[in-house]
Amino acid sequence: MVNRVLVIAYYFPPMGMSGVQRTLKFVKYLPHHGWEPTVLTITPTAYYALDYAMMEELEESGVKTVRTNSLDPTRLFDKGKPVKMPHEKLRGLLSILSQIVFIPDNKIGWKREALRVGRQLMHEQQFDVIFSTAPPYTCHLIGQELSREFGVPLVLDYRDAWVDNPLHFYLTPFHKLAHQKLERRVLKTSSRVITINRRIKELMISRYGFLSYNDIAIIPQGFDPEDFQLDDGVELPFSRKMRFTYAGTFYRNRTPKYFLVALAQLLKDRPGLRDRIEAVFIGTFRKENMGLIESLGLQDLVKVFGYLDHKAAVRYLMTSDVLWLTIGNGNGEDMISTGKLFEYIGARKPILGLVPEGIAKATILASKAGTVAGPQDVAEIKKAIENLFQQWEKRQLPKIPLEFADEYNRIRLAGELAKELSFQLDYRGSYVKIGAHD
Repeated sequence: MVNRVLVIAYYFPPMGMSGVQRTLKFVKYLPHHGWEPTVLTITPTAYYALDYAMMEELEESGVKTVRTNSLDPTRLFDKGKPVKMPHEKLRGLLSILSQIVFIPDNKIGWKREALRVGRQLMHEQQFDVIFSTAPPYTCHLIGQELSREFGVPLVLDYRDAWVDNPLHFYLTPFHKLAHQKLERRVLKTSSRVITINRRIKELMISRYGFLSYNDIAIIPQGFDPEDFQLDDGVELPFSRKMRFTYAGTFYRNRTPKYFLVALAQLLKDRPGLRDRIEAVFIGTFRKENMGLIESLGLQDLVKVFGYLDHKAAVRYLMTSDVLWLTIGNGNGEDMISTGKLFEYIGARKPILGLVPEGIAKATILASKAGTVAGPQDVAEIKKAIENLFQQWEKRQLPKIPLEFADEYNRIRLAGELAKELSFQLDYRGSYVKIGAHD
């Protein structure tokens, strides 16, 4: 007997970047665990990064994908072409304006068409569970309506918090209340909630009294071991210098500034290191960040590759000596466990985390191969870079233990999701909703 799940996901290949990978890897490996997914998503559109290698991976997996149009801002740009990321101040302003105008998010224009096609799919075949992943939170609204209309259990996946998301802006208390009402309604329709870490789970239980500890499961972000298996003949981009690599995008209070300033100060104190260290950046990189590199006189040792497809990016992770990341010091940043951290864990390389107290710091330190410093503490960052260089010079850099990395293996994590979906099978036709006992 085949168990079927309808997956509702706005972000999906050929879109790139980290928000896509969790869902792609889930649907890729769910069939290994007895579940046949069908993905309801949007037709290819403009986005900050397009990754056709991930699209090829999706096609090879054989997962059924149903695409619909969407009336959202991405339609203003050329279809199938990457959109240049604006200056951070402009991006932040546009984000605030978007959050003022659209509730719950600017993807709400997808809801009508997604529901129309979703209803067709529900009539054509029996789905045992509906699985929606957010952000965007519009996905949860779509899942809620289909679940209520067809009597199919709804499992919600939170890649980020909703109401308590530190990246959200609420113009007035009424804006926040509108989001809270929507989230409450969605949660009460669902039969299971999944989130990526314990802090988000705690915040949800604290905000909504009808949620119990057992209503929410934690399935963290992860890495796909297949991505780290190289095909014959693939050449790795090795370097004779010590390579610090950052993979991802800088936005809001995530900036390369403090790392670069610390590196420049170290080289000023120890100019002999200039020919022995390089800093690699993979991902969308704004003009203002290039200006920072030039102003610090680091052009000769900084390499900016822009967005690379996921497999090419992984090759750089594998040949780097230290992988670094940053999370800002803002309110609520303690709940963030960025997806790149788990890719770094998959590479089993030393990690330098410029992070505040919270989930990310705890995970980095638990890896037994991590160094942490304050996100804006230049002196502390400089000291960390110097210490790591000394370890590299002595060939004493630590390596993340295999047993620790395996906790975040996406094949295993898909198995955990399959178990959560299977728990809903007993309730087909008369399933139990969260909060039904209230």
